[in-house]
Amino acid sequence: MKNIQLHLNELYEMLIKLKTVEDCEALLSDLCTYKEVEQMAQRTYAAKLFLEGRTYNEIIAETDISSTTLSRISRAISHGSGGYKKFVSYDGNEE
Repeated sequence: MKNIQLHLNELYEMLIKLKTVEDCEALLSDLCTYKEVEQMAQRTYAAKLFLEGRTYNEIIAETDISSTTLSRISRAISHGSGGYKKFVSYDGNEE
């Protein structure tokens, strides 16, 4: 795809226009499959549990997420851009 960065920026601009849960639900249901949205929800919940200090085993038992995916979430929290820490609400980071 030509100009992928342009298209990515258009997507980011679209996302920041969302004002309500209903707006977000409508966009995600058009943009993604139900399974993709479900997986994103599962990952954000696993990140919340991880940020709360839960163990890998506890998180896997509660979310049924794979250890590979949980490891990716852990790396993102520890070494990523800070998105999980900034946007995932967890005990100790309630805004």
